Amino acid sequence: MHFIDSVTIDVIAGDGGDGKLSFRHEKFIDKGGPDGGDAGHGGDVILAASRNENTLAVFRYQKEVKAESGQPGGKSRKHGRTAPNLIVSVPVGTVATLDGEIVADLVVDGQQAVIAKGGKGGFGNAHFLSSTRQAPNFAEKGEKGERFTMQLEIKMIADVGLVGMPNAGKSTLLSRISNARPEIADYPFTTITPNLGVVDIDKGTSVLMADIPGLIEGAAEGKGLGHDFLKHVERTAVILHLVDAYQEDVAKTYTTIKEELKAYQPQLAKRPEIVLLTKIEGLDKEIVDDLLKQLRTVVPARTKLMAISSQSGEGLKEMLFTLKTAVEKARAKVEKEIEATGVPVIKLTDVSQQWKIEKVEDGFKVTGHRIEKFAARTDFENEQGVRRLRDIMKKMGIMHELSRKKIEAGQNIHIGPNSFEY
Repeated sequence: MHFIDSVTIDVIAGDGGDGKLSFRHEKFIDKGGPDGGDAGHGGDVILAASRNENTLAVFRYQKEVKAESGQPGGKSRKHGRTAPNLIVSVPVGTVATLDGEIVADLVVDGQQAVIAKGGKGGFGNAHFLSSTRQAPNFAEKGEKGERFTMQLEIKMIADVGLVGMPNAGKSTLLSRISNARPEIADYPFTTITPNLGVVDIDKGTSVLMADIPGLIEGAAEGKGLGHDFLKHVERTAVILHLVDAYQEDVAKTYTTIKEELKAYQPQLAKRPEIVLLTKIEGLDKEIVDDLLKQLRTVVPARTKLMAISSQSGEGLKEMLFTLKTAVEKARAKVEKEIEATGVPVIKLTDVSQQWKIEKVEDGFKVTGHRIEKFAARTDFENEQGVRRLRDIMKKMGIMHELSRKKIEAGQNIHIGPNSFEY
């Protein structure tokens, strides 16, 4: 499956069903009491992180993610069915953004986030029966579900990110030590999408490794393939930095990549790192030692520096156990951070109690989350329904404020797309 790491989708939560307007009809009783049932709520849209997913390719052809709507209420106080929530599986490491703001950041397998709330179902007329209102002749309409266009992007959470110049031997190493089968050839930029592989180190220990496409100088500014793929090393726990033994200047090669990581995201340069001199098969020990010495002049003293050959297998076993220790240490740190800060979850809509009134040409416009929700559920063709909305506005202090603003009989009160006469 082609690797897709960024998509734009239309998210539509289910609408609430309409409440039922109905009166009981029995033999010999001309008009019984109200018996219209409440409607069901619309389904939420939920993103769920799954280790079984590794691409957003499915959204390339299915741009719309839509939950079911709630069923309307029925006669005899029959409640409409609430729609099931729509759970959408995405890869671990998926970030959902709305208008540039992060609303969900799924970093743990099985983590879920509600990204769009379904609309509430409307009440049937039986709901409004009271000692003062014996025959309510109105019912509520269902509330619309939330809908918007959202961006999904994978910021891969591999345990280990392989970085290095094109042709540093990352794909060869990955194919040798993991279950991944990347395309391998002796020319730059063979890898144009990140390859993932699971590396089994010993019984009970495996790490997820990502081969990040080759970087070149200027990648952080978007040159070559770098900019699209640098984001995939953002959240890797440990960086495995490969330097080709056949580079003219191994020290300069190392610092070039290090500067790219630093330019893209300063924290990346501080990530735990293991530096590997690769392709040492066929080289004399003195040459290998000299190259390691050159590298040590730029590689920090506390950073592990090793020489390996993916072809002959030299140094691979020792490297894997060094990697295991580094990953376990990094994982423990991440888990501690998540425990301390809590798992990041969507920031739900602010259900504000506040409202605002402004003068318009033919009357006044009322805005506010709560009053607009009530208005959306009102049947403006039904006089009793409008009367109930007036009562709610009175309780909220809106009618008093309209009087203070000297509203006159015949002027219109606008709430959302609807309006009624004062």
